[in-house]
Amino acid sequence: MVLRPTTLALVLVAAAYLGAAAQTPGRARDLYDRALDLERRGNGAAALSLLWEAAGLAPQDGVIQDRLGEALERIGALDAAVEAYRIAAAATPAPRGAANHFVLALVKTGRSPEAISRARMLATESPGDADRWFTLGLTQADVDADGAIESFRRALAIEPRHVLARYNLALVLYHGDRLQPALDELQQALAIQPRPDIHYTLGIVRWHQGDLDGAVKALRDAVAANPSYAEAHLALGTVLKARGDLPGAVSSLKRAVELQPELPAPRIVLSQTLALAGDENGARRESADADRLRALAQRSQEAATLTAAGVERLASGDAAAAADAFRRATQAFDTFAPAHYQLGRALEALGRHDEARAAFARAQQLNPALVPPR
Repeated sequence: MVLRPTTLALVLVAAAYLGAAAQTPGRARDLYDRALDLERRGNGAAALSLLWEAAGLAPQDGVIQDRLGEALERIGALDAAVEAYRIAAAATPAPRGAANHFVLALVKTGRSPEAISRARMLATESPGDADRWFTLGLTQADVDADGAIESFRRALAIEPRHVLARYNLALVLYHGDRLQPALDELQQALAIQPRPDIHYTLGIVRWHQGDLDGAVKALRDAVAANPSYAEAHLALGTVLKARGDLPGAVSSLKRAVELQPELPAPRIVLSQTLALAGDENGARRESADADRLRALAQRSQEAATLTAAGVERLASGDAAAAADAFRRATQAFDTFAPAHYQLGRALEALGRHDEARAAFARAQQLNPALVPPR
């Protein structure tokens, strides 16, 4: 579960600070399309800034709000994501999947009772819809294992080849230490669709059983099916380390680091493995990098949370408070480009145009896709 940031209520209404000429659905959709293009090119930070702006221009556009929710969820601004999903789910028409996104985000913010209530209502409205029982099972999984098992089995009774229902049923059984039933469900899921994540979870369960050889085979199947599956490379390296295959472990862990260079976890295990292999210099280097990345992730999370809070203030018309939040975000993590971009918008609203241009210039220096609004 992602660590919850400070509670945010992202009030996405037509903001007084925006010029009347810019407040058109066409402008919002143009920003949305640019954001999608940036996401496809891996530039999530710039995409998020444009989605924030688009949502301010078209606060009742369910498609934009749903995509904004996804972007906010990725950076850990979960309460803000919930509010975006809430608006998307209430839109007419609501985007496909928005209701599911909403209830699952509620779970991630610790609001399981509300999520379960909403998901149960949806399932009751359409009792023959396997996906609705599946969603109910997801909302119950962390707080009501028996209820989740029943919901997933209801979904499977309607649609026996619902691979995600079977896979998540296996996860609930595994977390309840019902390992053999979990393995049985995973094998059935693989027979339906040999997904990399199913191979991965099969490897984790076999590892839990103490079957290191079986775990290695399943994890190798996972990375064969998806060579970019960083979590599977990390798990494979960890199991190989436990089995005493240090060269194999180092190779898998280095691949995990290559795939997710911003994460500390693979470097921590790699440091431990290199130390066992007698490479003290390499172990110290990876340990230092892991410490640096942990600190960086903490600062980035703080900046993202402050930026989301600033967007709330800006959308409600309090540009001065918004500018303060954005400045604190840049102080927490100066290279967080969206904070500089949003600071530019707040300063423009305050009539401080020279400072706004400087903020926009800094944002574009950090991320060239963040072109100042015209």
